[in-house]
Formats: sequence, C-alpha cells, structure tokens
Amino acid sequence: MTSLNIGEIFKILPHRYPFLMVDRILEITDGKIIGIKNVSVNEPFFQGHFPGEPIMPGVLIIEAMAQVGGIYAIVTQNLPTDMNTYFVGIDNAKFRKPVVPGDILRFELELLKQRRGIYFFHGEAYVENDLVAEADLKATLIPKKESEK
Repeated sequence: MTSLNIGEIFKILPHRYPFLMVDRILEITDGKIIGIKNVSVNEPFFQGHFPGEPIMPGVLIIEAMAQVGGIYAIVTQNLPTDMNTYFVGIDNAKFRKPVVPGDILRFELELLKQRRGIYFFHGEAYVENDLVAEADLKATLIPKKESEK
C-alpha cells in the first residue's frame, strides 16, 4: 500500500493549478488505486458552470480519473517522473449525480490490462457512498519534451 500527498503528486504529474485534479492518493495496491479531489467553490470552472447553481463539469471528473490512472502507471512501473501520461481513449462514460462545491470526490480505478504500452482502466467516482460517474479509460506514457523537464 502506498499513499501520496500533494507534494509527491507534484513530482509525478506535470499538471498545475487550475488543471491538477488530484489532491491525494489514499492507496495504491496491485491493480487498484484510490485518489481524492476536494471540490472547492473557488474552482475557476464554477464561475461559468453554472452561475447560481455550480456543478462540476463531467469532463473534468473524467480528467481527474485519468490523472489518478497516470499516477498508478508511473508509480507501479517505477518509471522516471520525466514521463507524461497521455489520455488516449474513453468508453462507457456515465454521469449519475451532480458534483457540487464541498463534495469530496473519491476515485477508484482498477487496472483491467496493460498491452503494448497502453493501460486500460475502469474508473468510478464517488461522493461518500454514491456513485457519481464511471468510465473505461485508456492511457499511455510518453517521455516529456526537454522543455517540460
């Protein structure tokens, strides 16, 4: 079991505010990872989605899942942190309940398989015990360009 704080996540992912969507990794085990996103009213997307009724965009929930999957791939393969995770596919995405300021999103991703450098995950997002979104994700790792290091 491995857990990661935000400082450790910064060393793994190239994303930064406002696009870093993972605050903590609670657990990494063989074939599974659990991550957390604290949803704050101060998130920039809430200004326009939707004024007076803020709802986290579904595509950002999926992006957060993808970031958690990228952390899994880098950490479990002991890859250097000079890799970028590229999201290469989404299937079967479903959004079941809105995510609003004050929610704590918990992402649970299971590695389904890894083939030819592609990681296949099934991801679920929860608020408390309620499933709010799910998707099947595909990602690969690419070395960072010299300008990104």
